[in-house]
Amino acid sequence: MTWDDYEAERRPGPADGVRRLWRRVVNPAKPTAGPRQPHGREPKRAGWTRVLGVGLAAFAIWTALDAPTLQHNAQVSPVGLRRTVSLDVLGPLAAFSRDLGLSHVVSYADHVIGRNGNRPGNGLLTSPFITMPAPKRGTKSTVTTTTTTLPMVTLNRFPSVKDPLRVLVVGDSLGIDLGDVLVNDLVSTGVVQATLDGEVSTGLTRPDYFNWPDELSVDLPKYTPQLIVIMIGANDPQDFPGPPDIPFGTSTWDTTYASRVAEFMAEAKSRGAQVIWVGMPPMQNPGLSAAMSRIDGIVQTQAGREGVDFLSSWTVLGTPTGQFTPYLVVGGEEVNVREPDGTHISPGGAQVLSAVAEAHIRSDLHIDVP
Repeated sequence: MTWDDYEAERRPGPADGVRRLWRRVVNPAKPTAGPRQPHGREPKRAGWTRVLGVGLAAFAIWTALDAPTLQHNAQVSPVGLRRTVSLDVLGPLAAFSRDLGLSHVVSYADHVIGRNGNRPGNGLLTSPFITMPAPKRGTKSTVTTTTTTLPMVTLNRFPSVKDPLRVLVVGDSLGIDLGDVLVNDLVSTGVVQATLDGEVSTGLTRPDYFNWPDELSVDLPKYTPQLIVIMIGANDPQDFPGPPDIPFGTSTWDTTYASRVAEFMAEAKSRGAQVIWVGMPPMQNPGLSAAMSRIDGIVQTQAGREGVDFLSSWTVLGTPTGQFTPYLVVGGEEVNVREPDGTHISPGGAQVLSAVAEAHIRSDLHIDVP
């Protein structure tokens, strides 16, 4: 039956709405009254709440993916309330992003579209800090430290299941990148008892934010480590807060920082533990990379004076000439060694650096770790 047949037979009475409904169901080809949009579709308008919700969701996803980069930008920002608040907010988000591997989504996407950052040969200049000979064993500290009543420990060069080597790893966010892998590798040997104490966004320039000497004074009697691995410095290229402030990059800053490094090394060695200080790697940002080179030079000099082993990561995670690179060829395969923010160490890079640290423990410290 068509609409015309219905119109011919219908009796007065049906409502206009019923007739319009019948027209659409029985004879949809017959046009209805009023203007129509192309293809017979009515325009749809999204409500403002939906638009707002989509925008907030997109912002939350972007923040989660890019949180490590945002955290890095906050870390190198000037000292002040804005930096402190930013670090407090972004710290948990960055940790969440790294734990779930969300930051690698950005890295993978960049790799697919060919945005691989500085490849070998396109990065920064060779690090200017001078390589010094390894310090002799048993060199005494030149820094006067307070007397402690804690018992001394002896380095266990032949650890076993019953008498494991006690290792403590401390550091900032890069120290955590290394420590997560290093601790697992050492514990898996079955003859090492390893502990990681790491705090993101920390260093030796801001004891008002986090005091590492105080933290270490708690760790020493708690874990009685025989070997301490330190990786700190990524957040240190900033002014020492005053009054008066000591600007980063000045000779006064270098002297002050050297003193704090020496005191921290002396504290770590105060109970007889052997200490390895892992230096910072080259960074993608040229300014930050130059700052890391400056800090590495200061640390390496103090390590030679304090009898601490300085383990450079400059060419371990960079090119042979000390340039930044997000990828290295390891065992014939390309390995992503740095996070998308160009600062932190990826799990692959941490595995590379951990292997070098373990080799140093075996060959240079002569500790029989399988």
